[in-house]
Amino acid sequence: MATSDAVSQDLSLQRQSLAAWWRSGDPWIWLTSAAVAASVAAVLGLIGLLAVNGLAHFWPSEVRAIEYERFGTKTKIFGEVSERESISRRQFMEANPSFDKRVPATVERWLIKTGNRQANPPDFRWLFEHDVITSSVPADVVVIERTEWGDAFGLLVGIKHEGESIEAEDLWGEFQVRIDRTATIRNEIHELQEGSINGINYELESIRLEKRRRQLDDNHEFSDLEAEEEALRADYAVIENQVFELTRQLERDSASFSLADGRINDIPISAIIQAWMPNGMSVWQKLGLYFKNLWNFLSDDPREANTEGGIYPALFGTVLMVLLMSALVTPFGVVAALYLREYAKQGPFVQLIRIAVNNLAGVPSIVYGVFGLGFFVYAIGGSIDDLFFPEAKPAPTFGTPGLIWASLTLALLTVPVVIVSTEEGLTRIPRAVREGSLALGATKAETIFKVVLPMASPSILTGMILAVARAAGEVAPLMLVGVVKLAPTLPIDGNFPYLHLERKFMHLGFHIYDVGFQSPNVDAARPLVFATALLLVLIIIVLNLTAITLRNRLEARFRVSIN
Repeated sequence: MATSDAVSQDLSLQRQSLAAWWRSGDPWIWLTSAAVAASVAAVLGLIGLLAVNGLAHFWPSEVRAIEYERFGTKTKIFGEVSERESISRRQFMEANPSFDKRVPATVERWLIKTGNRQANPPDFRWLFEHDVITSSVPADVVVIERTEWGDAFGLLVGIKHEGESIEAEDLWGEFQVRIDRTATIRNEIHELQEGSINGINYELESIRLEKRRRQLDDNHEFSDLEAEEEALRADYAVIENQVFELTRQLERDSASFSLADGRINDIPISAIIQAWMPNGMSVWQKLGLYFKNLWNFLSDDPREANTEGGIYPALFGTVLMVLLMSALVTPFGVVAALYLREYAKQGPFVQLIRIAVNNLAGVPSIVYGVFGLGFFVYAIGGSIDDLFFPEAKPAPTFGTPGLIWASLTLALLTVPVVIVSTEEGLTRIPRAVREGSLALGATKAETIFKVVLPMASPSILTGMILAVARAAGEVAPLMLVGVVKLAPTLPIDGNFPYLHLERKFMHLGFHIYDVGFQSPNVDAARPLVFATALLLVLIIIVLNLTAITLRNRLEARFRVSIN
């Protein structure tokens, strides 16, 4: 009996202890910690997935010489093994009902990137392991990155200069020298086109618009403009001749490559960006080429319908748009929050405004895009064209989607976040601080701008962090107000006024959508989708960490001043 009473007493004490532990709030602390840990793990897992699938694309993989037989036909190819996967015998037989050979329980198949899309399509093909007759790794096979038609694989067998074969003891060294010389000429042509020719065209267009402006003002005196135009056209002719001469030098060399099946493929060296022999490279050589490829991805323009080349215009456009959006949304959000908290008389009307602001945060982003197109682009932009650019009509200047309208649309989309965050920061500032400032003789405006706003700056930065995180990844509204698949020029150049807010631009988010879902070559584009998505996530993280660091410093500064 005594033992039963002791057990009952122990159970009662355990229940009391459990109830006290539950009331203490510790379970919620553990639950919150678990949720945070799961969120961090999910974010790190996402970044890891993007990094593995995206960054591996830039590593120089080995190229295999494969001979396989399918449907009684033997084929020889050079290619990289992009994927390996296993399927069951049943799946294989359902896809190949007429296959009459013995099939193992598990069938392995390879996705081979064969390149040579122009000479030996397709450039990606699936091979079953049991179809492969031989597979080797020749040390002298060459990978050629081209300006178009994707990569090519082959054995270097000769170099031609203006159609005549040349003799060289070190054929590979001579090939690399001519590639470097071609790259130098290509850069000179690019500098002339993007620098001198672009500047002359810009000035000629300005002269044309000035003539049109004078015609609208009934002023037909064009002698000064015609003299300037004639001088510009003379300069243009000189530079154009330089470009023609460089282009002729660029196109005089070609290289001959032997494909796996023995055919010879002639490739102009002007179409070759770089070439390497991955099977004969050391680890350090591969590492150097890896970082070179990664840098080219970040600094080059896209090619081949965005499935090749780099993403520099999209990277530049994304960062510039986010910075402009941040500069626009912060004043609007802060002023609105100041009015609601410091000036407006609290009542049902102000409460209704707060409800409307909170509801705006839940409006689908595409609705903001439609509003931006109708209000910013057509209404405001069209009015600006009527008032300040009548000479350019009917071609629009600001009455068309562009960088400024995309930034304003995203500022409108994210302003509710900044308003709510700023108002919460203003609410947390003690009333005694305001009264003390007023008691010392400061005006209300001085109190707000020199005391209240600096103390609320951490909350303002919190709102900006949330705004940047959302705006950097938005795509749907941008498709209506300024983002394009390929922008011929950047919004910033050397022509006055240097920052051209009316120009269209590229964006990483839209680039991911375009490459991932609109690409004609899905297998070739898939690694670029992962790499671009990783870059977009890293940009958002860097921008947020910068704002968070600044916010923490401000919090520490004003915490000390309050104490």
